[in-house]
Amino acid sequence: MSLQVEKLEKNMAKLTVEVPAEQFDQALKTSYKKNKNRFNIPGFRKGKAPQALIEKMYGPSVLYEDAVDEVINKTYHDAMKESGLDIVSRPEVSVEQIEKGQTFIYTALVAVKPQVTLGEYKGIEVERARPEVTDADIEAELKKVQEQNSRLVSVEDRPVQDKDQVLIDFDGYIDGVPFEGGKAEAYSLTIGSHSFIDTFEEQLIGKNVEEEVEVNVAFPENYHASELAGKPAVFKVVIHEIKTKELPELDDEFAGEVSEFDTLDEYKNDIKAKLSETKQQQATTENENNVVEKVVSNASMEIPEAMIEEQVSNTLESYARRMQTQGLTMEQYMQFTGMTVDKMKEEIRPQAEKQIRTRLVLEAIVEAENIEAPEDAQEAEIKRMADSYKMEPDRVKEILGEEGIRRMKEDLAVQEAIDFLVAEAKLV
Repeated sequence: MSLQVEKLEKNMAKLTVEVPAEQFDQALKTSYKKNKNRFNIPGFRKGKAPQALIEKMYGPSVLYEDAVDEVINKTYHDAMKESGLDIVSRPEVSVEQIEKGQTFIYTALVAVKPQVTLGEYKGIEVERARPEVTDADIEAELKKVQEQNSRLVSVEDRPVQDKDQVLIDFDGYIDGVPFEGGKAEAYSLTIGSHSFIDTFEEQLIGKNVEEEVEVNVAFPENYHASELAGKPAVFKVVIHEIKTKELPELDDEFAGEVSEFDTLDEYKNDIKAKLSETKQQQATTENENNVVEKVVSNASMEIPEAMIEEQVSNTLESYARRMQTQGLTMEQYMQFTGMTVDKMKEEIRPQAEKQIRTRLVLEAIVEAENIEAPEDAQEAEIKRMADSYKMEPDRVKEILGEEGIRRMKEDLAVQEAIDFLVAEAKLV
């Protein structure tokens, strides 16, 4: 393998990789073994026709796709290391030359970690966050616990009101024709939750149990299902049940049931103490964020677009995984909310760019100040992971490997940099 590196504008680079013909031909043999059962050649049992005959009948290109994947997978990582570049995006690969018996050539367009020019970062002056617990905070916490201990009771003597939970059947139509995903039975819906599009929920207010309701809505213009986008729809809805929350009284009896205290006053004092601790932690975090934000604003860098796109994609994938743990797919989420992938990416982008800038600046400070993660911090992090996964620390190190431990050290050094900045800052 040979490599040429061309540095481009805006922290981009192009790697040109040349793979010897012998290696590409070997990849073609591997592709043949993988795909030979797909071909029916007269005179041969399925999977028994020789590679040369398959290539003669169908052309060598019939085996190219898997051969290309194998060659790139085997050579790109080495090319990336040999380039000496700090690559921060997935490669945009283009095949430049492909022919059996010839050198295989491909290019990889990549983003390179940008150079950061630090501004002022020591002695930064920011306003100190001052934690304070108010009576309103205590009442809000009490209200939350009260809500958690509420119970749903059926309502039969009045129509649907805001915040009620209703059990409904619905059947959706566009131009009088049912559409996919527009029907459900025994669906539980909280009025005012805005789970459904447009004014669906509001149109149920004032309706009674077993009443048939015709709900008229319009799908958003940017709805993810293009066949529904911007179209008016009619839902035939039947309300089977109305339930409302019944809250317990805030008194000594309530305090005894939800806490270890006998009186409401004692319980309130405990809430105040816990809120004070929480707000102090929040203030510490706020101070850190404010200091780091100001340091980042003083720095300059040119972030390549591909690096931002990579961060956006990673964030979106992480979001999809979290939803899956809750039993919801991205498709279902988009259907319920009217979102699209493009719109989600647009909303994610500002935060993704902020995360990149912050990380780059902190890494630059780690380098400028020669900050390293202390050994005890490394061991503490390994122990935390071991406890979390119920493993021995040595097993965690084994799983992480050299690369995982290196990344862990980098993360810990970045946290050390934050502590350094806060210690150097003037909180007024």
